[in-house]
Amino acid sequence: MCKAFIFDLDGVITDTAELHYQAWQRMADEEGYYFDREINEQLRGVSRRASLDIILDGREISEEKIADLMERKNNYYVELLSTITAKDVLPGIEQFLLELNARGIKVALASASKNARPILHRLGLTPLFDAIGDGWSVNRSKPAPDVFIHAAGQVGVNADECIVVEDAEAGVDAAKEAGMKVVGIGPKERVGHADWVCEDTSKLIVSQILA
Repeated sequence: MCKAFIFDLDGVITDTAELHYQAWQRMADEEGYYFDREINEQLRGVSRRASLDIILDGREISEEKIADLMERKNNYYVELLSTITAKDVLPGIEQFLLELNARGIKVALASASKNARPILHRLGLTPLFDAIGDGWSVNRSKPAPDVFIHAAGQVGVNADECIVVEDAEAGVDAAKEAGMKVVGIGPKERVGHADWVCEDTSKLIVSQILA
């Protein structure tokens, strides 16, 4: 029996992927690192540090420089976040959350983003969530299961009573390792190993998933 739904943020609640791409591209251009949309796809669902490692592609730089680059990218991203409003909630998501609330099913967020709380606030969705797990909550990011386990603990629900909604391969892997069922949002080549696959958020129907 499902007692909680746990949601990823980027690509599930809102699509901030383009903002991440623009911020990483600006930083990479400043440093002379090659970066394009194909590389950006590899960053889906992984932490800021892991994303930078992918962009560095084996280059060795100091920890001080790494910290500087991550902070710079995040500053660019936060600038771009100021443009987000309630209109940027992905199709069908608000209604889906409202139905879960009406059914008494717990709702939690489990995101690698350290900006998750301000993003939810700008989207106007904070009241619909019972708990938030973000980049500040755990040390290990997806594909480690830690943030999902943390989110389940925050709402007092066992892992096998949770259903995760994810759009990233790493996120699906993490949820499965946590012992949770998963709804994959996106193409089958990316999330086909989820328990359910929806092409996009507008196709999410609570009754079909809980059937």
